Amino acid sequence: MGLTRALLLAVALTAAASAVVVDGQLSPMFYDATCPALPSIVRRGMAHAVQKEARMGASVLRLFFHDCFVNGCDASVLLDDTASFTGEKNAGPNANSLRGYEVIDAIKAQVEASCKATVSCADIVALAARDAVSLLGGPSWTVQLGRRDGLSANLNAANSNLPPPDATLADLLARFSAKGLDARDLTALSGAHTVGWARCATFRTHIYNDTGASAVDGAFATQVRGKACPSAGGDGNLAPLELRAPAAFDNGYFQDLVARRVLLRSDQELYGSGAGDGTTDALVRAYAANASLFAADFAAAMVRLGRLALTGKSGEVRLNCRRVNS
Repeated sequence: MGLTRALLLAVALTAAASAVVVDGQLSPMFYDATCPALPSIVRRGMAHAVQKEARMGASVLRLFFHDCFVNGCDASVLLDDTASFTGEKNAGPNANSLRGYEVIDAIKAQVEASCKATVSCADIVALAARDAVSLLGGPSWTVQLGRRDGLSANLNAANSNLPPPDATLADLLARFSAKGLDARDLTALSGAHTVGWARCATFRTHIYNDTGASAVDGAFATQVRGKACPSAGGDGNLAPLELRAPAAFDNGYFQDLVARRVLLRSDQELYGSGAGDGTTDALVRAYAANASLFAADFAAAMVRLGRLALTGKSGEVRLNCRRVNS
């Protein structure tokens, strides 16, 4: 189910280091002089969180994606509702499912104690996501730093930008293209579903009703129906996105795609749907066969996703990730 952690690390670091940084204001050395302890503080906080609950690694990774896909990686997803705006936490894709806020709060408190009013919440989330993947046995990469925190949140953008669990491949490609990401980025980043869990309500239609190009392996569907997702009720029941090793970041997700053993219809769209010929089908097969290729492409895609950021004098460095500075 994957390579040794050392090989994954080496491959991913090579890929990430070769990526071109579009915005010159982002740099892996941004805090070297002002907060040199930052990487170790974040790593320690994430190690504690993942040791306490392995699922939290996947949750923090998802938090990064849901932040970056709405107006860029500006930590807007962390903001609580105020009298002047409704935050993103209660958007359809986030409500009762997005987790990890308390983990980021705890890390932020430690960072503030070490270097006050210096490090943005957006950069903490980016570092925490990288460490989450690494701690689950996946690749690491060089995180570009220097993001600023947004001054508001956008509920409507969260509802409209984040891909739904029944999205078609054409819809997924369009949403990623709007962020400057291509089919390879889409396929590699979807591999994050090798860890984490999903609610029955998000995959019931897929495992009960989908046929033809969207059909699910029959034995897999029966297994999931019996264990986690009845035909009615149990909307909040959880099932692992990758049944064999739900807490191991490897290429098992892509092997499951080929075998039609995935929970979300939007995932199966990447392979065998008829729409992915010439775009994502070949990538899925390649990643299923080559864990090091997936590791490298995932790391590079995370670097590209992380460039969607506020920098310079835009935004602010929040003192509390849940609210803008007064």
